[in-house]
Amino acid sequence: MSSDATAPAEPPPTFDVLPLSSELRRAIDDLGYVHPTPVQRAVFELASRGRDLVVQARTGTGKTAAFGMPIVDSLVRRSTPAVQVLALCPTRELALQVHRELDALAKYRGVQTVAVYGGAPMPRQVEQIRAGAQVVIGTPGRVLDHLRRGTFSAEAIRALVLDESDEMLSMGFLPQINEILSYLPDSRQTLLFSATLPPDIQRMASERLRSPEFLTLSGDHIGALEIQHFVYLSFGDKVSELLQIIEIEDPESAIVFCNTRDETKRVAAALEQQGFQADWLNADLAQAEREKVMAATRNSELRFLVATDVAARGIDISHLTHVVNFDFPESAEQYVHRTGRTGRAGKMGTAISLVAPSDVGHLYLLRLTYKLRPIEKTLPSARELKTRLETDHVNLFAAAFAGSTPHPDDLALSRRLLSHDSAEVIVAGLLRDHLGARPEFADEATAQRRARSPKPEPAERARPEPARERAASPESPRGEREPRRERDRDRDRDRDRERPRDRDRDRDRSRPAQRREPFRYSVEGVEGESVEVASDASRDGEGSDELPPPDPALSEIYVNVGRRDGATPADFHAILDARGLDRSSTDYVRVRHRHSFVGTRKELLERVLQALDGATIAGKQAAAEIARPRT
Repeated sequence: MSSDATAPAEPPPTFDVLPLSSELRRAIDDLGYVHPTPVQRAVFELASRGRDLVVQARTGTGKTAAFGMPIVDSLVRRSTPAVQVLALCPTRELALQVHRELDALAKYRGVQTVAVYGGAPMPRQVEQIRAGAQVVIGTPGRVLDHLRRGTFSAEAIRALVLDESDEMLSMGFLPQINEILSYLPDSRQTLLFSATLPPDIQRMASERLRSPEFLTLSGDHIGALEIQHFVYLSFGDKVSELLQIIEIEDPESAIVFCNTRDETKRVAAALEQQGFQADWLNADLAQAEREKVMAATRNSELRFLVATDVAARGIDISHLTHVVNFDFPESAEQYVHRTGRTGRAGKMGTAISLVAPSDVGHLYLLRLTYKLRPIEKTLPSARELKTRLETDHVNLFAAAFAGSTPHPDDLALSRRLLSHDSAEVIVAGLLRDHLGARPEFADEATAQRRARSPKPEPAERARPEPARERAASPESPRGEREPRRERDRDRDRDRDRERPRDRDRDRDRSRPAQRREPFRYSVEGVEGESVEVASDASRDGEGSDELPPPDPALSEIYVNVGRRDGATPADFHAILDARGLDRSSTDYVRVRHRHSFVGTRKELLERVLQALDGATIAGKQAAAEIARPRT
């Protein structure tokens, strides 16, 4: 065996590989950053030498520090009390975030920074600029206001940073950016950062930059390949369906995307009514309220943030576990931008989408453009919702006795009880005696799970590899927020997470034993490489932890058509609908790799069996028969 095969992996480099000043290195140590990310290593020396750069890197990979370090270390002349660097960001939140990061990096360098954005008093910003600001970070509209008024001169500007430039162009900022460029010296350096490189960005680079160096490290579409994608077919009542999905998926923290402002308010109100910590964010919200909502989200006080694309752009929340598309995005680019907000820094991430019939074309385009094939899941059945309630009860008991130390005699008795032939009956009787006088217990168990807050981020800021952007709360201290319902009336009404993800393993339980294969799908990897991704999707996607026990009131039908034939639960429902059997006629449809199972009430067994036997499902003639009973 070659000795190379057993050689230890090379440790990631530290910041010693970069020629940093002692003051900047001290600030980086204070922030807890240990290893520079690839984008930081690639950008620092080129930017410090004055090169124009076009950098493609996904959000959350340390882009802010990538341009912040050369700005405070090399590009700003500390002896000159004038604006020398201008950084443009698409949203107020991102401008504040970049300002906090640069301010922290410049802590020992004496470089003065200021954030300028709409919705904040202009006189205070003018006062801060005139006090000797050397770096201005702002949104295009407010920066242009300052330039037009002459509140700061652009003559001394040596470098321009366009952060999230693809977002700015998609938001219609191109005319304002062009006007801002007309104020700046032609000899300036330009650093352009973008998650994607659409034609508009490439055109701007060729027209406005001087022999730019293109650095392609990653894009949001690469991040989208690293998380799990699921879709649920919507049958009309999307709010009710969303609540059912959240009950089963039980996300720890999520951002829920809607396409309209009114939908954000309606969805947030529905979530809050069910006991979840939720709030909405859209362009109707005043700046002070926006900052309160964002502070609550970053401080892990909100579990669900319901937002439009425009309101959420530039937001970097590192602890999100889920992105939920209540309304499916109208373009594939929007989808990857949305889903790029989860799965940061090597964490697991999940994207869930509700897909109405009108969205099927957008879903197909997503598959063609980015080779993403979300796994289809069906809305939870009544049995699965009951399983969720039972799990809530168990968790409530576990939490109640977590800190207690039982007496050894009680432990011995409990073990003897659990080994008894009538253990289930005895435990059920004890539970009923305990719960009988507390009819509110079920609501209490569910309410406790729904009211759970996201787990806060660790106090230490040591950055893992790859690192993520530092997400801090707004500068101003956060006050108590009034309840959302009262606030809306005043506005005239305008644990390790235990999530039943993909553990519904494929269990052949009624046909002769066959070798089961996990469902696999191909995605287009980096450099065009085809990557085979196993997904446990040999299950039908109904989010239960395991198969429920047999129900004596139900019968089960075996059908010889499965996922490998292209069948989905919707295909079975379409066949039954055509025969006058609506969704209430089936308790579940479980699509496996080679076959499927349909659960139905005994009195409808013959009708459902006749409807499916001989029907064409996914282009294949199906053979249906009564399934063998499970043991």
